This record gives sequence, C-alpha cells and structure tokens, in this order.
Amino acid sequence: MVDQPSPPSAAVLDWLLSPADPSVRFFTLTELLGEAAEGGEAAQARREIMTKGVVPLILAAQRADGHFCDADRFYVDKYRGTVWQLIILAELGADPAEARVRAACEAILRDSQDPDSGGFSTDRRKAGGGQHGRVIPCLTGNLVFSLIRFGYLDDPRVRRAVDWLTTYQRFDDGDGEPPTEWPYHPWEMCWGRHTCHMGAAKALKALAEIPPERRSPAVRRTLADGTEYFLTHHVHKRSHDLTQTAKPGWRRFQFPLMYQTDALEILGILAKLGVLSDRVRDDCTRVPRDARTQEALDLVEKRQDEQGRWTLQQTFNGRFHVDIEVKGEPSRWVTLKALQVLKAAGRL
Repeated sequence: MVDQPSPPSAAVLDWLLSPADPSVRFFTLTELLGEAAEGGEAAQARREIMTKGVVPLILAAQRADGHFCDADRFYVDKYRGTVWQLIILAELGADPAEARVRAACEAILRDSQDPDSGGFSTDRRKAGGGQHGRVIPCLTGNLVFSLIRFGYLDDPRVRRAVDWLTTYQRFDDGDGEPPTEWPYHPWEMCWGRHTCHMGAAKALKALAEIPPERRSPAVRRTLADGTEYFLTHHVHKRSHDLTQTAKPGWRRFQFPLMYQTDALEILGILAKLGVLSDRVRDDCTRVPRDARTQEALDLVEKRQDEQGRWTLQQTFNGRFHVDIEVKGEPSRWVTLKALQVLKAAGRL
C-alpha cells in the first residue's frame, strides 16, 4: 500500500473553488464539502454554470432543431455531435430547466432512441427514431445517465431505456459462447465472449444515477452484477491475469471520457454505490470495503502531485466545440474526482 495521500490543502480547495470554473466549484461545494445544493454559495455557483465558463460556449453552437450538427450525424460527428454535447453538459451540471438543454434532450430522444426497444442507436431512421440494428450499450448508458441528470427519470421514454439496460446489458467474462441474437449481433466489439469494459461502465454509471429508493429489483440486480464484474477485474485489470492492465489507457486519467472509461471513473461509480466504504447489512453486521479495489485506489493515490493535485493525462481536446482544461497540466476535474473517491474510501 502506498503512503496515505495528503488531504486537500487550503490552496487546493481554493483552486477547486475558483470562480473560473463554476461547475467544479459547484460539485466541490456539494459533493466534496457537503454543502446543500439549494442555498448559499452552491446555489450561486449553479446559476453561474449557465453564464460563465464552458457551458454557455457549448450552447452557443446549438442549432434551431436542438442538435449541434446535422441531425443524421448526432453520434458519428465525434466529438461535436449532439450525443457528445449532451454528455458534457450533464457532466458539467448544466441546468435541466434551460430551454436549450431540454431541446437537446428532445432531439436525442426523437432521433436516437430505437422505438422498438428503447435503447439508443448511433444512426437515425428515415421514418424517425434510431435504427434498431445500431443500438449499442455504451451509448445507451451514456444517454440514460445524461437524461436522468436532466430530470427525465420519470419520462416513459427513459424508463424504457432503463429497462433496455436491465434486460440486455451483459457482464460476460470470456467464459462460454456469446449470444448471437439481437442486440448482440453484429456488435462483437461491444459484447463478444468478453463484455466491453466501456459499455459495462456506462451502464453501471447510468443505473447508479437512479436514487437508491427508486431502484427496481431489476436495476438492483444489474447493479449487483456490474459491481461484481468490476470487482472481479480489480477495477481495471484482466480478470484472468490480474498482473495485467486491461488497457493501458485506463491508468491515465481523463475528463470528459465520452465513450471511454478509466480506473478513476469506475472507482467513482463504485463510490456512488457504496462499495468503497464499509457497509452495514440489514442484520447490522459490518461488511468491510472489498479488498479488490485496493490496487486501483493505490493507483489514484500515486497520481497525486506534490501540491496535492492530479494531472489531465488524456484528452479529446481539439475535437470538441470548446476545449476543457489542458493535457499535461493540473486538472480541477480529475483532482475533484480523485478526492471524492479517496474520501469515499476513507483514505483522506
């Protein structure tokens, strides 16, 4: 185990709370420092998200139909299409009541959601809706996450998408033959004999966004299966050879991740599900934190610099409408997420 990481210093907190990035300021106040979102400085920061920084610049690129590109390119225009802007806006905490945000949500529900299954597709039908044969798990997970953040959990269309995740999301680990029926064929890269880590992460991220008291038995089952899948992999390792990292890029931290994932994002999802802390069962017995998260938590700790910050190690900058932070420099977003994870694990 590495040395205990430094708790956030006053200088790091001041940096995270800078008015220069109202989104980071809002989430630092509410999710790291525990301030209520409805009042005080957090409420002011939430209002400023819509007037300062990245969010208003993204929304300035929106078209009259709610899209940020030609409607047929909502997914394939990486990373300027509507799908990607919706994910970024959700991550940044854009106001769900903002008319332009609602217009983007409606554009995606209209043109990407498969009317037959409720999943989300990479391509649009000529008759309307997403193509049935182009529904994929990472996209469905990302959009369910985003739409829930924007207040659509009770919308029947999003409930159908949640049902898609609980019905079709698989957590196969290379054992046995993969199913060949829809939606698993022809998406070998998404399913195959071993489930795609990214698709599994985005499905778990979406379902974790549902408040615990509102999770159906199917949602709870899928969350349990997905959690065990990532614990079996020690978060970012190859389950059949735990000395190997599944993909080297998952050790390099990034924001925003789009369809990709990394060890820090997965730890953040597990933290939201209570997996990183000791738990108390219904019978009042205490369950210690699962030891299979140890290596990933150690990795996060090792990435902290001498000033108590974390660096943006990867980025899609240059492909966005608006770049977010600078590769190779200290990142407010990565630092905030690392501190949230370490706090949840009791390591600060």
